[in-house]
Amino acid sequence: MIHTASIDRKQVEQIVRQVVLGLAPPAGGGKAQSEHELVVSISARHCHLTDEHVEILFGPGKTLTQEKPLYQDGFFAAAETVMVVGPRRRMLPSVRVLGPTRPFSQVELAFTDAISLGIEAPVRASGKVTGSPGCVLVGPAGVVDLKEGVIRAERHVHMNHSTAARYGVKNGDRVSLRIVSSCSVVFEDLLVRADETSKLEVHLDTDEGNAADLENAVRCELFKPK
Repeated sequence: MIHTASIDRKQVEQIVRQVVLGLAPPAGGGKAQSEHELVVSISARHCHLTDEHVEILFGPGKTLTQEKPLYQDGFFAAAETVMVVGPRRRMLPSVRVLGPTRPFSQVELAFTDAISLGIEAPVRASGKVTGSPGCVLVGPAGVVDLKEGVIRAERHVHMNHSTAARYGVKNGDRVSLRIVSSCSVVFEDLLVRADETSKLEVHLDTDEGNAADLENAVRCELFKPK
């Protein structure tokens, strides 16, 4: 089963490009233990903000306005966008804010975005922003000079602990993703982010998704390397 969605930057920066049936890793006699839905999503450039920064950028007392829920429960694309300004006044004029707010502000870019801004954004797990470069965020009500927090989010997969057990992995482990398309590719070293409630979902950035022609893929398979 494949579900595709068109890109609409005004509504959501993270979109589910496909939903495909994936097989759990073999168990026992070599047959798949079960089948479950694997969602592979393209996570386009976006930012996360603190409550304080929301008020600076959008006005006193302002909170994020939910525009569209994301695949993971409790997360959403907000109606608000910010301008991200890099060195030498290079800018991305309309970067989507995702909610809810966080204890720190963070900007997640694809490699192409970072090149466009003139920022050497390191590949990091979300939240690992120490020592990363900063940028300037511009909103309708104010400006935030972000000293650090610009990263290229490393590709990763969300899952709950039950699904992790089926794959024989745990939080912090690494798995691979095979995408079969006109540009078939295997992405290695996806970070496993396992918790009690997450749905099975891979996050790739726009460069990775486009390189694999994800929109026209016929099969995606998540597997634990030997």
